[in-house]
Amino acid sequence: MSTPPSGAQHEISFGNQRAVAVEVGGGLRLYQVGERPVIEPYERDESCDGAHGAPLIPWPNRLADGRYSFGGSEHQVPIDEPEKSNAIHGLLRWRNWSAVRASDSKVVMSTRLHPMQGYPFFLEVSIAYSLSEEGLEVETTAHNFGEVTLPYGAGQHPYLSPGHDRIDTCELELQAGSRILTDERQLPTGSELVARTEYDFSRARLIGSLELDFAFTDLVRDSRGRAYLCLKGNDQRTATLWVDEHYPIIQLYTGDTLSFSRRRTGLGSEPMTCPPNAFKTGDCLVELQPGEKLTSRFGFSLSP
Repeated sequence: MSTPPSGAQHEISFGNQRAVAVEVGGGLRLYQVGERPVIEPYERDESCDGAHGAPLIPWPNRLADGRYSFGGSEHQVPIDEPEKSNAIHGLLRWRNWSAVRASDSKVVMSTRLHPMQGYPFFLEVSIAYSLSEEGLEVETTAHNFGEVTLPYGAGQHPYLSPGHDRIDTCELELQAGSRILTDERQLPTGSELVARTEYDFSRARLIGSLELDFAFTDLVRDSRGRAYLCLKGNDQRTATLWVDEHYPIIQLYTGDTLSFSRRRTGLGSEPMTCPPNAFKTGDCLVELQPGEKLTSRFGFSLSP
């Protein structure tokens, strides 16, 4: 059998739950409960498009002109969104990751960044995908195994599934106080309160034709420090994303700039540790000390 475009496939299961992590990018290709997808999958013989399920490390979202200053030095990374002159979604989406530990219900994907042009640091990243009665948990651990402090941000790019319809007919709930405003390059220009605007989803309501590609913040959290994003489909089942306190931001993306067949078939639901352009602005940017590790968690479930 030919090798899939996304490389080796690492399948895990628990009860009627099934998930697949992939070698290329270390991302999540599939997560379903029974026959119902929780995240929109892509096929085994397809390449990942639209950052589908991919980790966004060492920065999520966009970096203006691919330039930033850190530790008294200027750095330039490749621009891979040339139409907007941005570097987008980090450096690991097309690298090979290895499954370093695996069991029936858990797989740990890992990769290393060695010093390179634009990011002259030693960074090791592992992502554990674990299934249990509570659903799928994604645990990301970053380790600075070098001798100097490094800049770090993280995100991931799953698309919550509406089931077997489009997201227009879904109800969305996200208790967030603000959204980040952006310019034509999708770089931050400020923020605004969402209360009583078309971007207020503090109570579940229909998405309809609203186009979204914004980061939402000031998230409301429960006693465990978790914030929740809920997408209820026509089948009355709700796909939920939760994030821990390391993720102050969730980007929502309705997929309107994807290929025609993929538009609005899933809701981009991206946990992020920092906003767009954080390598340049320093906003919420983590400075990971030599030898230091940082672990962040988010997860998915399907109800009822």
